[in-house]
Amino acid sequence: MQAQADKTLLDEETRAIVRISAAIAAGSEATVRRELEAGARVASPAVIDEVILQSYLFAGFPRMLNGARAWRAINPAAPAGVTEPSAGDGVERWRSRGEATCRIVYGDSYEKLRDNVRALHPDLDEWMIVDGYGKILGRAGLDLKRRELAVVAACAASGQQRQLHSHLHGALNAGSSDSELSATLGAISDLVPAESAAGYGHLLAKVQASRQRVAR
Repeated sequence: MQAQADKTLLDEETRAIVRISAAIAAGSEATVRRELEAGARVASPAVIDEVILQSYLFAGFPRMLNGARAWRAINPAAPAGVTEPSAGDGVERWRSRGEATCRIVYGDSYEKLRDNVRALHPDLDEWMIVDGYGKILGRAGLDLKRRELAVVAACAASGQQRQLHSHLHGALNAGSSDSELSATLGAISDLVPAESAAGYGHLLAKVQASRQRVAR
């Protein structure tokens, strides 16, 4: 029943990309290939390329490269999506775009986030804005709402609860509904450790309740 509900709340392409994101973040190579093969039947190749590229931020470069390698074996055509300059004017464009994107994701917590990350190390703040939100999450190849759903899936699958909490809020700030977030967690339930799944449901409920209190 849960799987059927997920399919009605998430369109086929979105369901495929959140599963791909979760698989790259924490699955075996066989799982990654299986999800990419399934995704290839319902999702745009350019969208899958974007989900693989952004997994670099949440799963690390080795897992992203393994995902890209598996995807090129399935879809050997040259990527049809966005390519961008890596230096010069591109850096300032990424910084501006990163600030705007991060403000959407973090909403009223944006300035606090910047202060907290600077306190960890000033360079991390620059990397977060320029590389994370500007160069990667601000790219034009996939809308921010679905990017954030994919981030939620990656954080849940890899057990990154603190980041999951932030990006549950971020997905809502980017336009997702409570039902879409619940469906995202449901869609990846078989890719998440069983002992974690119930806790993630409780975390989502806490996020929803906190936002309702603020709205009042």
